[in-house]
Amino acid sequence: MIAVLVVLVLVAALLGGELYVRQQIKSCLAGQLENELGSEVEVGLGWKPILISLVDKQVSSVTLDSNDARFGPAVDMTVSAEVEDVDLEQSAESGGTIGSSNADIAWSTEGIAATLQSQGIGGLVSDVTSDASTGTLSFAIGGLAQLTVEPTVAGDRVDVRTVDASILGLGIPTDLVDSIVGILSDSLQQYPLDMTPTSLTVTDTGIELQLEGGAYVIPPRQADQTVEAPEGCGLLA
Repeated sequence: MIAVLVVLVLVAALLGGELYVRQQIKSCLAGQLENELGSEVEVGLGWKPILISLVDKQVSSVTLDSNDARFGPAVDMTVSAEVEDVDLEQSAESGGTIGSSNADIAWSTEGIAATLQSQGIGGLVSDVTSDASTGTLSFAIGGLAQLTVEPTVAGDRVDVRTVDASILGLGIPTDLVDSIVGILSDSLQQYPLDMTPTSLTVTDTGIELQLEGGAYVIPPRQADQTVEAPEGCGLLA
């Protein structure tokens, strides 16, 4: 009975320690990667026992989810990402490294409209719609004009091409067209963890984008940074 009790106590201690340390490491990684996604993130860890990771500083995989990511001027992006082969070893030059990464991004027409609003031209755009059959986005301007664009992946970037820009059969002012296209382009060019776009799909509710990335070095905390290190990072020191 004593032996059984000892085993049970040890198992309970290990499980309790695993759960505690796992939560601390999740808090540390969330704090380090929130700047990359521009918002709070929910972090999940892979199958490997995190107590072992305290020794070898290796995590098999990490999932990251955000419902309000911000890339460049973009707001209200939904992101589900996964990073593989995470090395938690920190130094003056690195906050850790990542072997590879991938992400699925959804940007709704409401989020696109909110982005234009945040950049000061949303008042000119009365509606944003998307058409999966043509792969285009349309912007109703002042109830009289319409701008239609087609976003596509070209190489390792997203290209936003103007398909139509007219007001009662006449051309929309070039500076307004350039402003809208420029905001869209900037929102679809800046991605976390040095990922690049591999495919883009226009749906009936917005845009879906897939990203992939290779080796990446997590930026270290700056020497003059006054903000405390994220909770849990002390365990990795």
